[in-house]
Amino acid sequence: MQSDDAAPCRHAELPPPSVVDSVVRLVEGLSEHPDLLAEHGITQRELTWALPAAIEQIRGRRSAGVGVRREFMTAMLQGLVRKGIASVLEEPTPGADTVYRLRVNGLGDVAIIQKGAPDGAQGSVKWKVPDWAEEAYLWWVFDGMNRHPGSEVAKGVSRLRKVFFNEDRRQLDGVIFHNQLCGTGSRVCPKQEHATEFGDLNVPPPCIYVMPDTDPCAKSWNWDGSTRRRFPELLLSAFGIPSDKAFLFTGHVGFRGTDDKGRRTVITSRYGHAKTTTFRS
Repeated sequence: MQSDDAAPCRHAELPPPSVVDSVVRLVEGLSEHPDLLAEHGITQRELTWALPAAIEQIRGRRSAGVGVRREFMTAMLQGLVRKGIASVLEEPTPGADTVYRLRVNGLGDVAIIQKGAPDGAQGSVKWKVPDWAEEAYLWWVFDGMNRHPGSEVAKGVSRLRKVFFNEDRRQLDGVIFHNQLCGTGSRVCPKQEHATEFGDLNVPPPCIYVMPDTDPCAKSWNWDGSTRRRFPELLLSAFGIPSDKAFLFTGHVGFRGTDDKGRRTVITSRYGHAKTTTFRS
């Protein structure tokens, strides 16, 4: 079973490893072509000197910076206010942790913790649920194209599992994977028929995964997806999905086992009637 199956969507096309290796060899071999370098006004020494910084600059330009991610997150959450699902949105102050306080009608204050890449301590481990939150969600706003979304989710959940079992802190109620690529030609979404406008954005419903509750006496945590939260239903209503159908579009994360070696994880995504995709590890 492939980790890509942790989510139903796929990028339009990922370069095969052989092509990536060829590009790496090309870049690394540029220093062997001084005439070509001279045409661009640089020497072999300057290439070697500047190449690491140049690669980082390219990565920075291609990645969604903090400002772009915040613009997306703000547009989504302000859209919930405009649609009457929430009444107030408090945005994080510059320099502070990117935690949004959303007052959701019929529920209370929901914490949305904005993160980037799931595969990393910053994106999956370094968070704290605020005391004021009725429910709290980690929202991965990530546009990386090296792996399909499901594999990104699986890597993030793997880190969250360590937090769940090893750290004494309030756990998340769920995780969400969604950004401006969703529903575009770069990241085709099977939920596109439910796409909705949020300001200048037109996006399909996000991939939502309910996380388990902690229970020190249990041997299984949300393995069957029986844990229920209120926010996913309310969030999905912004996309025209009625409350009695929300479960058809709400996935879950479950754990099973009582020791490190025997523990297992299930990640299930749902995207309509009888439409699911699951990854177990």
